Amino acid sequence: MPELPEVEALRDLLSERLVGREVVRVLPVAVSVLKTYDPPAGAFEGSRITGVHRHGKFLDIAGDSGLHLVTHLARAGWLQWKDRLPDGPPKPGKGPLALRVALETGEGFDLTEAGTQKRLAVYVVRDPHEVEGIARLGPDPLADDFDEQRFAALLTGERRQLKGALRDQSLIAGVGNAYSDEILHAAKMSPFKLASSLTPAETRHLYEALRTTLTEAVERSRGLAAGRLKAEKKSGLRVHGRTGEPCPVCGDIIREVSFSDSSLQYCPTCQTGGKPLADRRLSRLLK
Repeated sequence: MPELPEVEALRDLLSERLVGREVVRVLPVAVSVLKTYDPPAGAFEGSRITGVHRHGKFLDIAGDSGLHLVTHLARAGWLQWKDRLPDGPPKPGKGPLALRVALETGEGFDLTEAGTQKRLAVYVVRDPHEVEGIARLGPDPLADDFDEQRFAALLTGERRQLKGALRDQSLIAGVGNAYSDEILHAAKMSPFKLASSLTPAETRHLYEALRTTLTEAVERSRGLAAGRLKAEKKSGLRVHGRTGEPCPVCGDIIREVSFSDSSLQYCPTCQTGGKPLADRRLSRLLK
């Protein structure tokens, strides 16, 4: 799933290529992609783009018509920029293409989604906060006003485990499964540690890991073509998605805990005092 760093890189790319250009076509291909119907997607046609913004993991393309074309790429969605779009309208079918946006110049982009779980979402709204997912977002962790005191206040009384708290978009916007693993590894903290149990020193350390991990990921992604962002994300991850590989910090073997539809990765030596965490799904399989 694209998270804050990749969506920020896409925002940069689209800002360079869209601002000042006119949208001539918005062509939904997959029935499931449009989540709003008033105004219709076609109402965005004729808009000249005034800005591209990011809200957590949402991309927000603003037009001079007062409308916003908002998208969330979900788990398997992606954006593909085209210097020249194919002639003729796309054909609906079983392929990955979900929506196409065409500019007056012949350029544009496709939104695609792999797999059978169609969760990619596009909204045409007058205000981005009409999108429920944006309205409930917590603060952006890279915002100038997101300081250590604000972070500490968010965690005060938070009874959830750190992994779940970091992924909660209503608490902190933009961090998902991959970067929460990376942040906790950098902070040398167990994903199962209760957020409310952190000492002031631990809170400071986690805040620094959060900001550093995301900032470095944004810098690695900045300026890359959209097609290279996935590979850059994977290459920059130290523990997430690297089960069975050696930890780049201590050399211990990276372990995994599986859930019904996701998994987390961690280093026992760096994060849990050398003790493997219980993997309940694996335990059930071994019975």
